[in-house]
Amino acid sequence: MVNLRIISKIIGSLLFIEAFFMAWCVIIAFSYHEDDTLAFLVSMLLTFGSAFLFLLAGRKAENSLSRHDAFVVVTAVWVIFSFFGMFPFLVHGSITNITDAYFETISGFTTTGASILDDVEVLPHGILFWRSLTQWVGGLGIVFFTIAILPSLVGGSVKVFAAEATGPIKAKMHPRLSTTAKWIWSIYLLLTIGCGLSFWAVGMDWFDALNYSMTTTATGGFSIHNDSLLFFHDARIDYIAILFQFLAGINFTLLYTSIFKGRFKNLFANSEFRLYISLVVLATVSITIILCNQIGYGVEHALRSGLFQVVSFMTTTGIFNDDVARWPHITWIILSALMIVGACAGSTSGGFKCIRAVMTLKTLRNNFRQILHPNAVLPVKINGQSVPQGRIVSLFAFFTLFMLMILVTAAIMLLSGIDMINSIVIALSCVSNIGPSLSNDIGANITWSGMPDYIKWVLSLLMLMGRLEIMTVLVLFTRNFWKDN
Repeated sequence: MVNLRIISKIIGSLLFIEAFFMAWCVIIAFSYHEDDTLAFLVSMLLTFGSAFLFLLAGRKAENSLSRHDAFVVVTAVWVIFSFFGMFPFLVHGSITNITDAYFETISGFTTTGASILDDVEVLPHGILFWRSLTQWVGGLGIVFFTIAILPSLVGGSVKVFAAEATGPIKAKMHPRLSTTAKWIWSIYLLLTIGCGLSFWAVGMDWFDALNYSMTTTATGGFSIHNDSLLFFHDARIDYIAILFQFLAGINFTLLYTSIFKGRFKNLFANSEFRLYISLVVLATVSITIILCNQIGYGVEHALRSGLFQVVSFMTTTGIFNDDVARWPHITWIILSALMIVGACAGSTSGGFKCIRAVMTLKTLRNNFRQILHPNAVLPVKINGQSVPQGRIVSLFAFFTLFMLMILVTAAIMLLSGIDMINSIVIALSCVSNIGPSLSNDIGANITWSGMPDYIKWVLSLLMLMGRLEIMTVLVLFTRNFWKDN
């Protein structure tokens, strides 16, 4: 059976951390003398009080998690974090509808970046900072963050890591998972600081640089301007955003061993990274040529816009420096394909992941060879290591569920009156955690506020499933999961 006491204890401890994050927003709000200070104080007190009650319920819990407990913890934490995270919006009044507030919050924590806010520039600084902070915290995982700072809290940290981490292969840098978590979060922090300082150095004020650095390295996409980075009309800012989005899309373990340890050969020896950079180059060249020939862009403008959107969509960030809705439809197909694939596993990006694409391509290649050589033994090898058959089965099970979630969600939206193209693209963007879609009705410049409330709840669930890679959530709805054995 599920151990509710240890789950309650972990949730309570995490809510204390969330309340601590809200305290940062109190400081921001107070320093700008705006009307959101009280909203954060009330939200912080409510979150602290609830954290205390959860800890009280789990005070006698043994510090040990079963595999069942880990799946419940991870899903429950993301749902509850989003529930308390919507309080600042509601108390302040910047969002008055519970459905909209929850949608906005879970979109932040899952780094999807879909927003129901039509005008973010009217929001006070504290609320803007909270939106960006939700994405930064959710970038590498809420529970994974806890493993890094409070390793003794999560007794079954390896099981939790397996339930929350992205990708089919969970790489570790150190035998102790807590040490791995600290190193990965250190890299994440360094990327964020480097991105923020770079933005500040080319002319952003400190608040803009802080917010955009958090949402860029989290590959989240929330913006504090309605026009995203297009607001600045600065090529230097575009190139900085491209660089840090691209880096955030690399597996953080690979990033550590290759860049921070100076083993640069490891990058191009890694099959996942080779596919990642190959797709970026191929898609960028294709879109650049299309923009030059069909819209009349100059070469530099076409290259910069094409590269920016390719990296933004492939890393599932969703920020923009151009109006993609005006581009030729062939570019939509290219960007949609990148949105499906996503960047590398073990990064902050969403999507199917390049490692799964590599495994799929190698499995298909082996199947063709098997037709010609029926008795041949053809293992699937990734970076020189054979992939167990069970992982191959899980790969195609995940792909089936990934596509099924898109089709089911699209069908529900079709029944609600949303057109077919938008239904499919919105479902794809939510399960891939990218947020902005591509068509003229709901595009990069248009928010999601006009959709029916029940569709927003469906999409909120889809965003959560996309962030936790479907299986972690769906397993909770199986009969076997709740059996005593």
